Amino acid sequence: METGIRVAHSLASQPRQAVEEFHAAAAQPDAALVLFFCSNRYDLAVLAQEIAHQFSDIPVVGCTTAGEIGPSGYCEGSLVGASFSADICMAATAHVEPLQQFEVSRGQAVANRLLQELEDKTPQMNPQNSFALCLIDGLSVREEPVARAFQNGLGTIPVVGGSAGDGLDFGSTYVYADGAFRSDSAVLTLITTPLPFKVFKTQHFVATDRRLVITEADSEQRIVKEINGLPAAQEYAHVLDADVAELDPSRFAASPVVVLIDGNNYVRSIQKINEDGSIKFFCAIEEGVVLRLARGVDLVENLEHAFGDIRKDIGPLDLVIGFDCILRRLEIMQGGMESHVGDILRKHKSIGFSTYGEQFRGIHVNQTLTGVALGALPPEEYGG
Repeated sequence: METGIRVAHSLASQPRQAVEEFHAAAAQPDAALVLFFCSNRYDLAVLAQEIAHQFSDIPVVGCTTAGEIGPSGYCEGSLVGASFSADICMAATAHVEPLQQFEVSRGQAVANRLLQELEDKTPQMNPQNSFALCLIDGLSVREEPVARAFQNGLGTIPVVGGSAGDGLDFGSTYVYADGAFRSDSAVLTLITTPLPFKVFKTQHFVATDRRLVITEADSEQRIVKEINGLPAAQEYAHVLDADVAELDPSRFAASPVVVLIDGNNYVRSIQKINEDGSIKFFCAIEEGVVLRLARGVDLVENLEHAFGDIRKDIGPLDLVIGFDCILRRLEIMQGGMESHVGDILRKHKSIGFSTYGEQFRGIHVNQTLTGVALGALPPEEYGG
């Protein structure tokens, strides 16, 4: 049955072929929005040119990834996404750049403008039938103010999204808007839909009693220089009962730290150890913050439970758009869970990407799976 959502996925390595295959699966006569996620391995200039050509009169947004989530689960080196028909989607998009000169007032103004644009098109728009997607340069170090500004501008309409990646290179990440890939940029897409939906966040870590106090940090660059009054990497390794030489992305994935905010634990994930022994984080970090070492619970069970809760709320799922932290993916691969987790994602019709960070209701988070799940309309309601 036609539902107004067409999922597309190409594993072709050549950009033109990938877009041609993607277009063949996603094209529909009344498409209102196209959303995609692509590997950083593609020639992005060629990919952008072909996307603009194939979808010339349709709003298209997307970003580069640290790995994709497709109809068959986790994948790499691919182009994945979906198109949405006008029957089930009214959308407005805008991008903000440069982020290094970002002002909160400007972000709020962009969100306000999109809100007004959709309200003019769809007078019945309200926080119960609308949500927003945020895609942002994952190396901009500006996710916190941008996400907060977008959420403030949209009020109670929830914002969810992910930070673009480039594998594990941490070199250059891009969002796609207005026909081009852009660094130092964020794109906000506001959507109104008759479909039942739920924005969600899940993580599988709980705090232990092992404390780490940030005693010196460069909060603007998310760099921690001292923990508990000692060199950061040295003290983090000590708390783990490990050597500094053993600290790598797999260890970061298995042993993150959490901070307590409004009664909830939020993961603060580590990106890398710098040559000077300081620690670079994926998320905002400040002097004086008390962190606790976290331990993982069963990731697969946690994921099954999260999707079970979503189905209870909105019924059978037509599509899940997921923003999944790269460190979750590393933990899943290291633990031999890739096939099992892939089966869960496939069963729940998930697409998305592995991120350098996630956004949920205006908060920038780490080591989570955030997203929006779209349910199904009764068959008699399709086609208006």
